[in-house]
Formats: sequence, structure tokens, C-alpha cells
Amino acid sequence: MVIIVADTTSTIPTEEAKRLGIPYIPQIIVIGDETYRDDYEMDSKTFLQRLKTSPVLPKTAAPPPALYYPIYQEYAKPGNTVIVLAPSAEVSGTYRSAEVAAKDFPGADIRIVDTRTIGAGLGTLVRLAHQWAQAGENADTIIQRVKEWAVRERVYFVVDTLEYLHKGGRIGGAQMLVGSLLQIKPILQFKNGRTEPVESQRTKRRALERLKELVYSECPRNDNAFLTVMHGDAQEEAQRLSEEFKTTLGLSNVPICDLPPAILVHAGPGVLGVSYFTAA
Repeated sequence: MVIIVADTTSTIPTEEAKRLGIPYIPQIIVIGDETYRDDYEMDSKTFLQRLKTSPVLPKTAAPPPALYYPIYQEYAKPGNTVIVLAPSAEVSGTYRSAEVAAKDFPGADIRIVDTRTIGAGLGTLVRLAHQWAQAGENADTIIQRVKEWAVRERVYFVVDTLEYLHKGGRIGGAQMLVGSLLQIKPILQFKNGRTEPVESQRTKRRALERLKELVYSECPRNDNAFLTVMHGDAQEEAQRLSEEFKTTLGLSNVPICDLPPAILVHAGPGVLGVSYFTAA
């Protein structure tokens, strides 16, 4: 039996993970001296309210290894394989925590995979891996498929400001844009495990138009693209993007997902993004 383990940076709603039977780990949100799990103690809406009003910038902490112990104890039994699909190790300590916890289970077949991504695309990989596991595929095959799919993912997003990425130290190659924080609306991508700049526009409207052009030029026109719109406090704009993508690309569904607090703490309110997979 192969068990897929995920965490909240995959954007999978907690209720869905529970329904599917996917063991699910929270990220930790730190606001001053207070800490919250972002699965049931702090949702996206509540977090954004705190983010806008808090005198201190909220931070994130990777889930401690102890959170993995009960999952490993329950599932890492003889004959089973546990596969942890972790967000990019360059932006999150989740991979390291899962790895540290696994060392306390010598002999167990626990495999930690750095997917090199985060957000809705990670959620797609988790759902697919779970389906493959349920269909009886072995661990080696599942991990190989996950890696093959991961390199085909494209993630673009537009933020209202680079302030949160900059202060949180998650800005990656977009550091060069910091000097123009107030003058531009950057289009960023998540590539090679971190945030990189694509280009900049003077207004958010122009940035979103360019974002759509990138999607139309690269995204396959079928549901195997798993095109998803992500947002933080931008539901109406996300809905418009979803409807336009469905019509223009001829897709049956373009889901919209709320980004979790662990991502919003770096992207900030008003962020809009897309995730999809190019053809094999």
C-alpha cells in the first residue's frame, strides 16, 4: 500500500484531504508571540484581516517534525510506503521537517519528494499521486510520474506589491525589482523552486492582460492542463479569469482556489496566479 502525504501549501481544502484519505500537515503562522496552524486555527480570510491590521509582519514556520510522527506511526508499517510530496525546499522547511521525522523510523519505507513547486500545481500532483496509489501503482512509478509532471508545470502570478515577498525573504531572482516597488505591477513565475521575474507592467490591468497572453500561448487546450486560478482576497477578478479561460481555451472547468495563509504571508493581499501543465 502506498500512502501520499501532503500539506496545506498544496491549497487542497482540509475537508477534501480528509474525504480523500490524504494525511495532511499544516504550516505554522506566527504573528508576534502567537502561533496558529493554518488548517483549522487560521483560514485565509481571517489571516488576510490580520495581515492588513497587524503592527508586525506575520511569518511562517515549517511544520515541526513532531507533526509527522503520528502519520508515520500509523502508515509506515511493513509492506507500506509513505510518500511525502513536499513544497520546494528553497522556499519552505517542510521537506527538511519530514526528512528529520523519518530518521526516527529506521527501516520504514518513507520517501520525501521535493516537488520544486508550491500552490495549486502541488495540489494537482498530490491528487494525481493519490489516484495512482489507489489504482495500485508502485512507489517508484508514482514518484517518477510526479517528477515528470512537475517539470511541465507553469506558474505565473501578479502581486499588488513586492513588499511581502521582499520582507519575507522569498523574492528569489525578483530582488532586482525591489527598487521599483511602488511603480510597477510585476508578473512573476515560480521556476526552479523559487520566485523569478518575468516582466513588469505599469498597471495591474495590463499585467493581467499579459498574464492571459502567457497562458494562451503555452497552456494546452484540454483538461489535462489542470489549469487553476489562485488568489488572495481577489475573488471577483479570479472568477473573471476562470470564465475567460474556460471560454477561450475550451475547457470544461477552471477551478479557483484560495491561497493558504502560508503563501499569502509572502504574496500579500490581491495576488492573482495561474498554474497549469504543458503537454508531455
